[in-house]
Amino acid sequence: MQIQYRHWNAAHGWRGASALREPPQLVLYFGSREGLAGGERYRELRGFYPDSHIVGCSTGGQIHGDDIADDVIVAVALHFARTQLRVVNETIESRETSRTCGMRFARRLAAPDLAGVFVLSEGLNVNGNELIAGITEILGPDLLVTGGLAGDGTRLEQTLVGADGEPQPNQIAAIGFYGSSFRFAHGCAGGWDVFGPRRKVTKSAGPVVVELDGEPPLDLYTRYLGDEEAAAMPGSGLAFPLRIHDEAAPERQIVRSVFAVDRDAGTLTFAADIPEGCTAQLMRANFDSLAAGAGEAGRQARNALADEVAGDKLAILVSCTGRRKVMGQRTQDELDAVAAELGDDVTRIGFYSYGEIAPPAATGRCELHNQTMTVTVIAEAAP
Repeated sequence: MQIQYRHWNAAHGWRGASALREPPQLVLYFGSREGLAGGERYRELRGFYPDSHIVGCSTGGQIHGDDIADDVIVAVALHFARTQLRVVNETIESRETSRTCGMRFARRLAAPDLAGVFVLSEGLNVNGNELIAGITEILGPDLLVTGGLAGDGTRLEQTLVGADGEPQPNQIAAIGFYGSSFRFAHGCAGGWDVFGPRRKVTKSAGPVVVELDGEPPLDLYTRYLGDEEAAAMPGSGLAFPLRIHDEAAPERQIVRSVFAVDRDAGTLTFAADIPEGCTAQLMRANFDSLAAGAGEAGRQARNALADEVAGDKLAILVSCTGRRKVMGQRTQDELDAVAAELGDDVTRIGFYSYGEIAPPAATGRCELHNQTMTVTVIAEAAP
């Protein structure tokens, strides 16, 4: 595999590395909604790569190498020697059609030699849990699926996804990689500290938690966070997500962050579904632990990568927009931790998302995460 890196900003336009020896089959790009709106950047990429699949999305910040930027568009062009690709996209009509949408594009990707799938999804009008459920219903639980939900900074107004066309709202794109030469490694970890007792979600409706241990969840958050922090929710709630799990499957532990507050009803809406009857526990940020969690994701991905790799290696980092907001200037620490684990021979790009898609190490079952660092490494085996 060969990689060419490019980046764009308003001051100098596109800049990049030396030309690839062979034409690329795939181009990935990430940028702000403002930078991608109108399609001009996509059209420029299409001019550079007229015969390539071009897939990208809007974000809550772009990762390129060791840096994070909001005003830069990053892109990588990939040439595979022995891997075949298929790119599909679907329009999602509403959150209620998320599972059906996932099933539709999974059917278009399904094949005996499918080796892995990378997904970029609309970030606001999708039920990520149901999207993943639809994918795994068709492709099975053992096929590795990673990716993320597109972002829009901290505005939460509109997200854009493009697959061989100008980026648009309400789109879901997926890339299927085929063949025995393809190598697809991943890592997934958070690093949050739990505190307080475990509680049961006694009443919920999708992502809305109505009762925790029989009381409104806003009352619980107010008691633990104090009146000032509770008044600043949902923003302040990003630093205090919930860890949820089913007592029947305690190894399956997922982090969910607060998305909205209904102060009259005392309910909290989270970024993805929280099943009624599950166990929940409050979490809080510890910057050193968060950075160590990111490093663990990098370590898992590196360890999962086979030794017989030929050519370049690409790591796609997908972390959470809320995680970036909580860590502030120390967000750099998590990128440094991932880099230290992956090594200098791996090209790194990525983005801050509204949800991360990857199987946690404990279960190997693809999940939608919040407040989590995920790392996907793409490479090809030596001939």
